Amino acid sequence: MFRVIFHVDMDAFFASIEQRDHPEYQGKPLVVGSPPDQRGVVCAASYEARKFQVRSAMPSRTAARLCPQAIFVRPRMEVYRAESEAIMSIFESYTSLVERVSVDEAYLDLSQTSTHASDADSALQAALPLAADIKSRIQMERGLTASIGVATNKFLAKLGSDFQKPNGLTLISERDKLAFLHPLSIRCIHGVGPVTASAIEARGLHTIGDLQSTTIPLEEIVGSWATRLRQYAMGEDNRSVDTSRERKSISAENTFLVDTDDRPTLRAALAEMATDVAQSLREHEAGALTIQVKVRYRDFTTLTRQVRLEEPVTTSRQIYRIACHLLATHTLVNGPLRLLGICASTLVPRTGSQLLLPLFGNDR
Repeated sequence: MFRVIFHVDMDAFFASIEQRDHPEYQGKPLVVGSPPDQRGVVCAASYEARKFQVRSAMPSRTAARLCPQAIFVRPRMEVYRAESEAIMSIFESYTSLVERVSVDEAYLDLSQTSTHASDADSALQAALPLAADIKSRIQMERGLTASIGVATNKFLAKLGSDFQKPNGLTLISERDKLAFLHPLSIRCIHGVGPVTASAIEARGLHTIGDLQSTTIPLEEIVGSWATRLRQYAMGEDNRSVDTSRERKSISAENTFLVDTDDRPTLRAALAEMATDVAQSLREHEAGALTIQVKVRYRDFTTLTRQVRLEEPVTTSRQIYRIACHLLATHTLVNGPLRLLGICASTLVPRTGSQLLLPLFGNDR
């Protein structure tokens, strides 16, 4: 039996629901989030608004400046969650192996459809009508569109769903996967944030094709993550579809190639890790009541410090500022660090108000 993985990503989910329920918004730039005259951020933007570079997590006042004609509406989280449940039910009518990444995104394992396939690409082709059927049902039953990537693993399926948005359907075959990946930017790889990307690009590696052919020891650039990076560059990913929905903590760590106490370097690493943790919180529809920082010194002494909050945090800026506060308050950077990490725990369901009123102001 060959692996067949779908990644289904709803198109501009919140904004599309609002346009469906309010026909007067259709075809117009729509922003779901806080009004521009109040402190808050963009939760979602329609494709018409995205043409003006309006993006989620952007301060609402910035969105209004970029697109003065935009229509701003408050989010209706209960409506979006109910819609998500209806769509997930459609997925579960095809397979019980559904990994809910967020309210508008999921991985589906359709490998059981490949029982009689002679090779991996035949299995993918045989499953393609199922992907088309899922798209059709979402359109007919929910009045929304989705983009689907079909591949033999999660990494490729995710790339496929992003490739022809909106309303796309992309199959990445085993035969063609290296050629498909070759021209793509390294920044398309999940886990390659701005700081990591800059470090890789500084060595002359700009595309995934560059990673495929390089003889540069990637360990010198990304440390222990080099093995995973090589696998992704070759279109390999052995992660299974995870049907469990409980997550106790979310963390990110950076092991420096050279021990450092350079403040700009540490701040850049913290910012990238905070972004990764915040993204995972969004994917799990969670906020965190506890933020912890972890440091390891050159003699391998490891310390952690944490703070418990009254209100959950959800944004990268909140997480970054709390992490900086913990490092400063406990004087943890008193020498070169070998490792720095952030952990978010005591996870609670995310609410609409958390999207609109960040603890420390607007997220960037």
